[in-house]
Amino acid sequence: MTNNILVCDDDKEIVEAIDIYLSQEGFQVFKAYDGEQALKVLAQEDIHLLVIDVMMPKLDGIRATLKIRETSSIPIIILSAKSEDTDKILGLNIGADDYVTKPFNPLELVARVKSNLRRYTSLGNLTSEEASNLYTVGGLVMNDDTKEVFVDDEPVKLTPIEYNILLLLVKNQGRVFSINQIYENIWNEDAIGADNTVAVHIRHIREKIEINPREPRYLKVVWGVGYKIEKQ
Repeated sequence: MTNNILVCDDDKEIVEAIDIYLSQEGFQVFKAYDGEQALKVLAQEDIHLLVIDVMMPKLDGIRATLKIRETSSIPIIILSAKSEDTDKILGLNIGADDYVTKPFNPLELVARVKSNLRRYTSLGNLTSEEASNLYTVGGLVMNDDTKEVFVDDEPVKLTPIEYNILLLLVKNQGRVFSINQIYENIWNEDAIGADNTVAVHIRHIREKIEINPREPRYLKVVWGVGYKIEKQ
C-alpha cells in the first residue's frame, strides 16, 4: 500500500524538494502552503502522515496541529528553524510526534517519515500487553520483550549494560539520574568510584543512538547533576 504524505510549508521550494525525495521512496505526496490548505487536504484525502512547518501565514503549524489533534492521531512531523525552539517544544507538547530542524538533510527527513509511519503502524497492531513493553522517544524505539533497539527504523546493537542504562532512562523520560543513581540501579551495588564506568557507557550509547553525539537529540547531560532522556 502506498502511504500518502502531506507536506505543508509556505516556502514552495522546500515543498518541492521534499516531494522529490519522498516520491523517490515510493510515497504519494500531497502539498499545502498554509495550515488552512492542510486542513482541507486532510478532510478530502486519506493522509497517513503530515510534515508541517511552524511559521506560516493564515494558520500556523502549531494551531493547525491543535486542530488536527481534535479528530486525528496521524503522525505529525514539525519543521522548525533553530530560532523557533519554543514553538518546536510547544508543538511536541500539543501532539506532534517528531521534529526536524531547518536547514535539514532531506535523507534525515525521509528516515523520520519512515520511522514514524512504522511506529504508528506497529503500535496500532499491538495488543495492550505488547504495547506496554514498547517504549518510544521520537525516533528511538525499545522493545523490552525482544531487547531490540531501533533509531529511525534502523536496528542498534547495544551491550546488556548499555541496554539496561538506556532502558532506565527511557522509562523515566525527563527525569535526571545522577551517575551514582545509574550505577546503583544497573549494577545493584554501592557506587564507589563509578564516575568513569558510567561515563564510558553513556559515551558508547550516544555513539550508537545519536546522529551527532556532540549534539545529542536523546541522551542529554545536565551539567553537575547527571543524565536524562529528553522528552519528545
